[in-house]
Amino acid sequence: MKQYLNNLIEDSYSLFTRMKSGVRKAGLVALAGAIIGVGVYGCKKEEPQKEVTAPKKSVSLEDKLYKQTKIAFTSGRDENSEIYVMNPDGSEQKRLTNNPAWDLAPSWSPDGKKMAFMSERDGNLEIYVMNADGSDQKNLTNNPAFDGFPSWSPDGKKIAFTSGRDENSEIYVMNVDGSEQKRLTNNPAKDAPSSWSPDGKKIAFYSNRDGNLEIYVMNVDGSEQKNLTNNPAKDAPPSWSPDGKKIAFASDRDGNHKIYVMNVDGSEQKRLTNNPASDGIPSWSPDGKKIAFTSKRDGNKEIYVMNADGTAQRRLTNNPAWDWTASWSPFLPLENKTMEKKK
Repeated sequence: MKQYLNNLIEDSYSLFTRMKSGVRKAGLVALAGAIIGVGVYGCKKEEPQKEVTAPKKSVSLEDKLYKQTKIAFTSGRDENSEIYVMNPDGSEQKRLTNNPAWDLAPSWSPDGKKMAFMSERDGNLEIYVMNADGSDQKNLTNNPAFDGFPSWSPDGKKIAFTSGRDENSEIYVMNVDGSEQKRLTNNPAKDAPSSWSPDGKKIAFYSNRDGNLEIYVMNVDGSEQKNLTNNPAKDAPPSWSPDGKKIAFASDRDGNHKIYVMNVDGSEQKRLTNNPASDGIPSWSPDGKKIAFTSKRDGNKEIYVMNADGTAQRRLTNNPAWDWTASWSPFLPLENKTMEKKK
């Protein structure tokens, strides 16, 4: 089973097996800033010093909403693979799981209240769910085979995942309480991590059924499976944009792994990153304007963010350990309601 898992992860560009040898401790670096007030005095008569402040910049509701999102990710900084969460600017990085076993690959529920993830705490990799603060962690799959890479449906009622329970890697779906687990793909090749379309009608996934890894799409019942990329290189894994018009993915077609984007019919495939290091595992912001991804350009795997057109690439994590598998939250509703009351 371990060898099966290793092969699956290697095919998806995640570096699960290599991460174990690269986990190290590191400290956190905090930055502080000062605000300086300027005093003004009258000419005829001495008056108490007055503070002059610059006019406040108006902040759009869109910018406020962006700040109400979070990015969940996997890190090995505590000598073990755990789930963490941070603000979209990389600040306030906080650990959510604390288990001797490996926890990784978080996926947010559409209401932002829960996360699904995979863990080997019961002896093999299974799908778990927890509250967004890390509490109430529960096993959903409970199967002797490998179950991993959960993906939450847009209506919050289903979770798609990958399983090896039929002696092969296939895409399955279940209710969010773990009931009614059903296989969607049935192919001798590997079918692995998936991404739901925003309207909930389709699922993108990748498969090596045509001889190499390609991005495919199918209906949510498993019907009408179609190859979108059709390239001699490895293309994986897919991430559907919030407006339903684009799919981001990683490909090594230009010599090493880069982030690409294409229309949902597979047309207009375009490279977004261009770095000698490996880039992969894209995740869209809920407004569709940014993409978080994993890169090794600074010597080890870190979480980066860029605009949806590939510009303004910036590192969010900076730790000697591996930080990877970013998952961007929806707009968090409880905080949004607080903002609406203040308007």
